[in-house]
Amino acid sequence: MTDLRAPTPAFLDGLRDLLGPAGLREGGEAAPYLRDQRDLAPGRAAAVLRPGTVEEAAEIVRRCAEARVAIVPHAGGTGLVGGGQRPEGIEGVVVSVDRLNRVREVNPDDDVMIVEAGVILADAQAAAEAAGRLFPLSIASEGSARIGGVLGTNAGGLNVLRYGMARDLCLGVEAVLPDGSVLRSLKRLRKDNTGYDLRGLLIGSEGTLGLVTAACLRLFPRPAEMQAAFVAVPSPDAALALLHRIRGAVGEQLTAFELLSGVGIGFALEHVPGTRCPVDPVPEWSVLMEVGGGEGSGVADTLEGALAQAFEDGLATDGALSQSDQQRAEFWRLRESIPEGNRKVGSVASHDISLPLSRVARFCEEAPAKLREVAPDLRINPFGHLGDGNLHYNLFPAVGRTRDEYAQAKGALTRIVHDLADAHGGSISAEHGIGRFKTDDLVRYGDPAKLAAMRAIKAALDPHGIMNPGAVLG
Repeated sequence: MTDLRAPTPAFLDGLRDLLGPAGLREGGEAAPYLRDQRDLAPGRAAAVLRPGTVEEAAEIVRRCAEARVAIVPHAGGTGLVGGGQRPEGIEGVVVSVDRLNRVREVNPDDDVMIVEAGVILADAQAAAEAAGRLFPLSIASEGSARIGGVLGTNAGGLNVLRYGMARDLCLGVEAVLPDGSVLRSLKRLRKDNTGYDLRGLLIGSEGTLGLVTAACLRLFPRPAEMQAAFVAVPSPDAALALLHRIRGAVGEQLTAFELLSGVGIGFALEHVPGTRCPVDPVPEWSVLMEVGGGEGSGVADTLEGALAQAFEDGLATDGALSQSDQQRAEFWRLRESIPEGNRKVGSVASHDISLPLSRVARFCEEAPAKLREVAPDLRINPFGHLGDGNLHYNLFPAVGRTRDEYAQAKGALTRIVHDLADAHGGSISAEHGIGRFKTDDLVRYGDPAKLAAMRAIKAALDPHGIMNPGAVLG
């Protein structure tokens, strides 16, 4: 690949003329675009560029390709693996999609909406709701995450069990490719067998293959009946058995099924005001599930009956059913406060892994002993989306100690978690991507043929290596 070059003053002046006063940020105004959510790896850039149209975005990329200037795409800045910041190397530019923030169309007849990459996820959800539809992707950062980043990382979240990942919810994309050409593929089709799936290729590529500027997203009917249940379970193994029991009873009406540990609930209760646990005392293990069906489906009664049988069979030991939408929201507030509680405590190491469902309980049994051989006093908070096998396995200092005291052990602890996940047929990145923090892990655990194909695709589409250099493939 051709060596990258720093942008010259004349190059930046040309972009300033192209974009106008609102379209270029430098110095202190650029600082918010150069930080990741955890402030672990501040980025560097000569300027932040903010196109307001796809044509402006295309011209930026074309000029950067011609001048060999690196581009770091930036959306909501909520990523957790360093994909949106470039801390090393020759300074390039950040291209933010925050001004590409229009909902172009909501079409209930086709059950689609077309939104630009800078639309905040919560605003996309609201636009769908205003049209009597549901856009089901839901993540903790939905109030600030933008559609471009959601697609760039192939985000998952709470409702993957029923609706799938971001890739499953996107029918087509508009994107600027690394040479500045525009891929216009916003067709609202469920069936389109016309060659390679470039939409699927760009989604999850973390801006290394192009800059997504808009997307055609799938919409769904809004469930008329909703019911949530918070249930204490004896173990992760019992949680898995309960998952299969509930799915057998309600089928695809099961929207979410979350595994929670008592440690994580304790962090939320201690550090996030307004949270409360639906049962007392806080159980060592619990699950939060939600079902939704059409009017007259009786899904709430079906769930209640299935849970009653689960109690009789010892799969559940305590629990609460939501009696109102407000109470259902309170259940979910507890679940969604766990990441905030984690941040307040300060993790030694955080992991986003996925496992075959049949291996989750075994992993949870084996991991603590291996980890405590390195750090005997760790507090461990496993939680996440049991319905799709995604486990956030986070490690915390003992009470009275700080995470800095474990700095020497962090690498060894992460290696244990990732080695064990890999040994059980899992993945070291379930929904947060690779970014810059996990490039070595991708090489260590990735399939060599897959990596070779990825490098070949990168070289073919981005021969000068300008798109998010250092991310994903290093």
